[in-house]
Amino acid sequence: MIRRHPLAEQAAEELLRRIGDGEWALGQKLPGETTLAAQLGVGRSTIREAVRELAGRRVLESRQGAGVFVIAQQAAEEWDQVLRRAGITDVLEGRLAIESEAARLAASRRTPADLKNFRRTLADREKASASEPDDRYVEADLAFHRAVVTAAHNAVLSELFDSFQPRVRRAMIDMLRLDDEHRHRHDQTAHQAIADAIRDRDPELAAAKTRDHLSAVRSSVN
Repeated sequence: MIRRHPLAEQAAEELLRRIGDGEWALGQKLPGETTLAAQLGVGRSTIREAVRELAGRRVLESRQGAGVFVIAQQAAEEWDQVLRRAGITDVLEGRLAIESEAARLAASRRTPADLKNFRRTLADREKASASEPDDRYVEADLAFHRAVVTAAHNAVLSELFDSFQPRVRRAMIDMLRLDDEHRHRHDQTAHQAIADAIRDRDPELAAAKTRDHLSAVRSSVN
């Protein structure tokens, strides 16, 4: 059973181990979320996050209406090694490039479902920032940022963000440990401004608000 932090990353590693051990062959379909969640002792949302991570590492592929399939039995180590070596500043600069363009596109392409996702993830983030442990707060924060990338409806940006996410998670936890004043937990207004610009279909403002937010985070760790 998966017990330690972070759950999604550990679930991904467990799935990767089982794939490497030959439990699922190349091209084989994985069991459903409910079955995997029961086997690993985690929630379905954790399984979805783990699958997204392994999709980003080009081990799994989600095929709409068909399921999740094994497309490699080992992760793409080159990219993973780059991310593991990356410092916090490098990670934040990468996020600036990915998320500012995603926000720009999202302002033109967002759907009613995307707006609903913004409202939900913003509410979850605000609740987590008030009382949840660092790992749960980080998951809530990343869920909002992924909602922005998803709203861009660009498969390449989504894959980049998903492959980047494990290192982003570690960087955020590192930042929180350095943040004695808990400034990162009290920037809900900046996140709301990003969502508002996307809702109002203002691409330039959405990109600018995203750059402002991530640049402020970067400055706080320099």
